[in-house]
Amino acid sequence: MQEQEFSLTEEYIHLIKLLKLLGMVESGADAKVVVEEGLVECNNEVEYRKRKKLKGGDVVVFKNYRIKII
Repeated sequence: MQEQEFSLTEEYIHLIKLLKLLGMVESGADAKVVVEEGLVECNNEVEYRKRKKLKGGDVVVFKNYRIKII
């Protein structure tokens, strides 16, 4: 699994925006679909909320990536 860190520039970032910014999906619509289908984990739990607010310390797992929010 590939590890990656994402540095926040604001208080939080929405889950679908993170996936799009990191290029893990091609569009916001694709990001919504992968979250709705339960393909994304946040802090070791499947996450279905597209607008989940990710803050420092959160860990997101998608495909073969593990992203730590700092």
